[in-house]
Amino acid sequence: MADEEFFRSLPKVALHDHLDGGLRPQTMIEIADEIGHRLPAASADELAEWFYTTASSGSLAEYLTTFDHTTACMQRAADLRRVAREWVADQVADGVVAAEARWAPEQHLRAGLSLDETVEAVAEGLREGVVQAASAGKPFIAGQIVTAMRHADRGVEIAELALRHRDSDLVVGFDIAGGEQGNPPSKHLAAFQLLRDNDFCYTIHAGEEGPLSSLHEAVQICGAMRIGHGVNTVKDITRDLESGRYSLGRHARFIRDQQIPLEVCPSSNLQTGVATSIKAHPVGTLIWLGFNVTLNCDNRLVSATTLSREYALVSEAFGLSTMQMAQIALAGAAALFLDHAERTKLVQQMTLPWFQSSVNERGAGVQPELWER
Repeated sequence: MADEEFFRSLPKVALHDHLDGGLRPQTMIEIADEIGHRLPAASADELAEWFYTTASSGSLAEYLTTFDHTTACMQRAADLRRVAREWVADQVADGVVAAEARWAPEQHLRAGLSLDETVEAVAEGLREGVVQAASAGKPFIAGQIVTAMRHADRGVEIAELALRHRDSDLVVGFDIAGGEQGNPPSKHLAAFQLLRDNDFCYTIHAGEEGPLSSLHEAVQICGAMRIGHGVNTVKDITRDLESGRYSLGRHARFIRDQQIPLEVCPSSNLQTGVATSIKAHPVGTLIWLGFNVTLNCDNRLVSATTLSREYALVSEAFGLSTMQMAQIALAGAAALFLDHAERTKLVQQMTLPWFQSSVNERGAGVQPELWER
């Protein structure tokens, strides 16, 4: 098992990292001062603590209220560029080599920007960050996942926005986000059909809260290529306490057998009530049973975390070796919405450092002895 500092030195991929959930507190303070927005704390440290404490209520609805402040600081083109540029820099500092910034353009129109202008501003900021990383000898791959809010009725409009910018502004995918309760994926079925008609990639937030039917809709009705969170898959998995055997229901088996990537965000899930501790989090069961698990931060500011920290927490909680964690990192790279040749090259580049790290192994990992596939 390895610690956060160890994982920071090794290459990782972030598939599920919200642009508006990872602002630097000091950046927020400076922007808020310029636009006259009142923040709940005056210093950067106090502001970071407020976000984490407020989001740790055990409720997804309460967790989402913290974004009122982050999105307020992302209404001008210059601010979107700055946040995107710093988002890249913070990923690079954490040893991330490729990441997809997901965010909802419809939440950034209050200062008069058009939807297209918001996407262009974020693309410019991402490019600036990539250039700065390259000049420092740290190549980085960045993309945008344009997101529609699932409680609104703009799914098709945002899907069309994503398609307009797919070739020019780093838009690599589409998503829906927000509270799942009462907002099933099928509400935006027309958007997903449009994307499929145009051969475009998308992921779907599902299986974070609510019934298993939400996850089923995302996969079987809307055709999710990846699943944001997906931890409620365990609701379709049972374990016999006497024999220790695991039994997968038909839906869980389908997700596992088709190797649909799960964008799991452990610390975020603790804040929204999915589990009471990392050791009790479903990610351990999902890894043991062979699901295609990737690890992610969700929102670095709101969850007071980094991707290296998420790796360290999961490694320690479930006794996973660094080589087992390497497989999770490579699963993330393989699931990127990226040109096949580029993705293959990235996986090859990531593999060598992980195998070199094997000499520092400090744990063999654990597996359940009995389970049914």
